[in-house]
Amino acid sequence: MSRKAPREDFDDDGLRVSKPKEWAAGVPGVTAALRQSYEQMGVGRTALTLLRVNQKQGFDCPGCAWPEGDKRHVAEFCENGAKAVAEEATTRRVTREFFARHTVAELGRRGDLWLGQQGRLTEPMIKRSGSEHYEPVSWDEAFGLLAAELNALDSPDEALFYTSGRTSNEAAFAYQLFARAFGTNNMPDCSNMCHESSGSALNETIGIGKGSVLLEDLYQADLIFVVGQNPGTNHPRMLSALEKAKKAGARVVAVNPLPEAGLMRFKNPQRPSGVTGRGTALADRFLQIRLNGDLALFQALNRLIVDEGAVDREFLDAHTAGYEDLERHLKALDWDRVLEATGLTRAEIDATFGDVLGAERIVVCWAMGLTQHRNAVPTIREVVNFLLLRGNIGRPGAGVCPVRGHSNVQGDRTMGIFERPPAAFLDALAREFSFEPPRAHGLDTVGAIRAMRDGTAKVFLGMGGNFVRATPDSAVTEAAMRRCRLTAHVSTKLNRSHAVTGEQALILPTLGRTERDEQASGPQFVSVEDSMGMVHASRGRLAPASGHLLSEVAIVCRLARAVLPDSDIGWEAMERDYDVVRDHVSRVVPGFERFNERIREPGGFTLPHAPRDERRFPTATGKANLTVNELEVLRVPEGRLLLQTVRSHDQYNTTIYGMDDRYRGVKAGRRVVFVSPADLEALGLADGARVDLVSEWSDGVERRAPGFRIVAYPTARGCAAAYFPETNVLVPLDSTAEVSNTPTSKSIVVRLVPSEDAALP
Repeated sequence: MSRKAPREDFDDDGLRVSKPKEWAAGVPGVTAALRQSYEQMGVGRTALTLLRVNQKQGFDCPGCAWPEGDKRHVAEFCENGAKAVAEEATTRRVTREFFARHTVAELGRRGDLWLGQQGRLTEPMIKRSGSEHYEPVSWDEAFGLLAAELNALDSPDEALFYTSGRTSNEAAFAYQLFARAFGTNNMPDCSNMCHESSGSALNETIGIGKGSVLLEDLYQADLIFVVGQNPGTNHPRMLSALEKAKKAGARVVAVNPLPEAGLMRFKNPQRPSGVTGRGTALADRFLQIRLNGDLALFQALNRLIVDEGAVDREFLDAHTAGYEDLERHLKALDWDRVLEATGLTRAEIDATFGDVLGAERIVVCWAMGLTQHRNAVPTIREVVNFLLLRGNIGRPGAGVCPVRGHSNVQGDRTMGIFERPPAAFLDALAREFSFEPPRAHGLDTVGAIRAMRDGTAKVFLGMGGNFVRATPDSAVTEAAMRRCRLTAHVSTKLNRSHAVTGEQALILPTLGRTERDEQASGPQFVSVEDSMGMVHASRGRLAPASGHLLSEVAIVCRLARAVLPDSDIGWEAMERDYDVVRDHVSRVVPGFERFNERIREPGGFTLPHAPRDERRFPTATGKANLTVNELEVLRVPEGRLLLQTVRSHDQYNTTIYGMDDRYRGVKAGRRVVFVSPADLEALGLADGARVDLVSEWSDGVERRAPGFRIVAYPTARGCAAAYFPETNVLVPLDSTAEVSNTPTSKSIVVRLVPSEDAALP
C-alpha cells in the first residue's frame, strides 16, 4: 500500500501567508513532485511510472495538453504532471467496504481534497432509489439499468452525454457515435467552459477553431505575448519552451492582472543554472492589465499599427477581407476609454507598440483569462486582427496559440464531441455507418444544466470529469442534477459529482492512462491530440487498479450494445481491437488518413492546418476575416471589485492535490481572496480579515461564498482573485459569453462583507 495515509480535510484554521515567490520551479518543484509521488505510489512505483510520462513509447500525461518536442528528456514531466500521475497511479483503493461505511450524504459533506485522496475506484457501484449508500453492482446490471432508463425516455434529447478532456480519441469517437446512433447531439463537454470562446472566434476569423502554431514556431518568434495565462502552474512545461525561445532571441510580453512567478523567472530543473543559478528571466515586459481590458489593449495596438502605416498590405490584399471597415472603426478609438478599460498608461502601451514594430514574427498565447468574459469572443477576434494586420498568421514563428488545459480536450472536439456538429462531419458519419445522425443542434454545458433544472433532461452520463464542481452556479447545478432519474459517471477517482445524484446513480470505474489495456485481440493503445494539433499514441504499463475495471472504449461499446441491440454498427469489433475504431476515424475525420499506420510512428503526426500550412482560410468569404469589435468598458459600482477565479498551484481543474499555493505564498488553505493593498485601504478592510464574497448581477439575485481570508496582494487596482471551484457558486448560470455561451468566471462583480456580520452592505 501507499507510504502515507490519505490527508484529512483542512478547515483553513491553520492557513499561513507569506511573500509571493518571484521565480518558479527549481529544486522546490522537483522536491514537491517527488514528495507527492512517494506519498501516493511509493519509491519503486514512482520511478517506474514517472520515467514513462510523455515518452514516445510511454503514456501521455493526464494533466495539461502542452506538446512535447521530438527530443525528449529522461524526465519529461513537470511538477503538476507528476502530481496528476501520482493521483492516478496511487496504491490507495476505494472498495465496497468504503461505500458501506459512508453514506452519500456524508460524502457530500467532505471536501474535494479528502474525496480525491481516498484512491482509485475498484468496481461498479449503484445507489438505488431510496437508498443512502452505494453498493456493488455487476457490469451487466449497470448497463442494463442505463439501457432501460435511456430507452424509456420520451425522446433521445432527454439524455445528456458529457465528456471530459482526458478521454482518448478512440473513446471520444465511439462515445459521440453512440450518442448520435441513440439519436441526440446533446454532447456538453469541458470545452464549453474553457476554450469555446477561442474556437468560436477562430472559426469565424481564420476558418479553423484551433491554434496555428507548432512548438518550433515559438523558437522562431521575435515576440511572444502570454495573455491571461499562468503557465507556471497550469502548463509548467511551457516555461522551458519560453526559456528556449528567449535564448533564440525572442522577447516576451506578459499581460495579466496578477504577477505570476513563472513569467518572472524560471529555474529549469533540467539545467545546472536552474538548480544553482538565477535561472532565466522570462517576461521582458509585464502589463498589469485590469480584468477585461484585453480587447482595449489589442485594439489600441491595432490603432497604432494603422496610424504608423505598419500594416502588411500585400498580405491583407491577398488573404483578408474587411480591412476598410476595421480601419474606419480603429480611427474612431477613444484613448480615454482605452486607458480606463486597461488600467495601463499611454506610455506602457506605446512601449509595447515599440516591441511590436521591432518584431517580424509574433505569437500570441492565451488561456482562460481571455475566454471567460462576456466579450471573450470579440476579444479573441481582436487578437486575430492584431496578428493579421502584420501578416503574422501562416508563416514560421508567428500565429495564434490558445493553450488548452485538459490533455485531450482538443482531440475530443476533433473526434466529434460537439453539440453543434458541422454538416460535413455528420455526412461522413452517415456514409461510414449507414445511419442518419440527428441534425438538430444539441445542448452545451449551460444548456444541459438548464434542461436538468427544468425537467426536460432526465438521464446524465458523464465520461470522466467532475461536472458539478466544474460548472457555474453551484447550488443551481446540484439541484438540477438531483432532478434526474439517473446519473452515471465513468471515473477513475471519487469526486463531488458522485455525491450529487439523481434518483438512481451509477459509478462506472475505468482504466487510467497509466494502466495496461488488454482486450480480446491483445494489448491496446490509445491516442491523444495536444494543444498544437500533434496526434500521438499513449500506452499504459501498470497493472490495472482492479480486475473489475473496463476501458473507456469497452464501457462505451458494451453500453451501446445494451441500448441499441439491433444496431448494425460493429461495437464488439471496436471493443475487441482499437485499430477498428481508428480505421473508422480515418474515413470520417479529415487529416486522419492512414491513421493506424501514422500513429505507430514515434512521436505521431501533425494534423493539417490550412491557415498555417497554405495561408488558405476556409471561411465563408474564403479569406481571413478582419472584424469590428465594439469596446465596452466594464465599470464596477463604488465599493465593489471585479473578481476572477484562478487555480492554486496544488490543483488541476477541480482536482485538489494539496492545500498550498507555493508561488503565491499561501499554505494550508484555499478560502482566500487576493486584493491590492490600495483597494483594501479604500474599502476600509484589513489584510487577514474574514469576509464573505457576495456577487451582484443584473438578475437581482445575490450569491454568497462565505468565510474567505483577505490576502493583500499586488493585483491590479479594482480587481481581485480567488480559487475555483470554491467560487463557482458566485457565477450565475445565465451569465455567459456572447456567441460561445462560456460562463463568465473572470468577470464577477463582488462586494466583500465582513463574515461576522453578513448583513452589512
